[in-house]
Amino acid sequence: MKVALEGRVALVTGGAQGIGRAIVDALIDNGAQVAIVDIDTRTGTKTAEEIQQTGGTCLFVEGDVSDAAQMEAVAQQVAAHFGTIQILVNNAGINTRQERVPIHQYALADWHRILATDLTGVFTTSRAVIPHLLPNADGRIVNISSIAGLVPLRLQSAYVAAKAGVANLTRSMALELGPQGILVNAVAPGSTLTRGTEALFYGPDGAYSENAASLISHIPLGRPGTPAEIAAAVLFLVSPDASYVNGTILTVDGGWTAGYTRDW
Repeated sequence: MKVALEGRVALVTGGAQGIGRAIVDALIDNGAQVAIVDIDTRTGTKTAEEIQQTGGTCLFVEGDVSDAAQMEAVAQQVAAHFGTIQILVNNAGINTRQERVPIHQYALADWHRILATDLTGVFTTSRAVIPHLLPNADGRIVNISSIAGLVPLRLQSAYVAAKAGVANLTRSMALELGPQGILVNAVAPGSTLTRGTEALFYGPDGAYSENAASLISHIPLGRPGTPAEIAAAVLFLVSPDASYVNGTILTVDGGWTAGYTRDW
């Protein structure tokens, strides 16, 4: 997909690797200048250097989206460096570190940690960046939700709550900001194959694990998505062609949440 983003400035949280890196690459490949914001300084710096070596314009800024003061400073730094911000992609997110358990066994520390990044992080980053988008009157915000925020999943109470919050926060932002020229949408990925999820999908023999095979049986396309496929959805939503798309949750899940039938 090729879209006209020449001269546009984008800020992508969690852009150092995985889906975030794919989003950054898609934006760069279509002419945007990109600021990567991430807590992983080493990988973020390396990513920005790689992009610069290929002729892209990329800045890395260390920042924790759960820290409102940090994100205010990050937004100021990025706007000062590029002169403006026109695109915000709230991609940074985490999931539980513990074994998946029912809510009455769920660690309170994990609940607070995930909500702080996955939901509050979207709020704090948006609050910091929106004042820089408003003067342009043609801004774009894309929040990364998840199918876990659209359909009930077991044993991930903090993650599903956070991502459901992102979906409705997106709609609320669209209502508030649309009249001011800022379009706000979300992308809800399904199972996506990144380096971080490879171990969840593949066994030692290189074949799908038993759990992955069961999961994939629910997906009409019969496979997980790729980061590039998620990035393509984001690219559309920030493109000029999406000028009448506002407040939508674009699901990219191979048909999983469309419903499925099984032989029993």
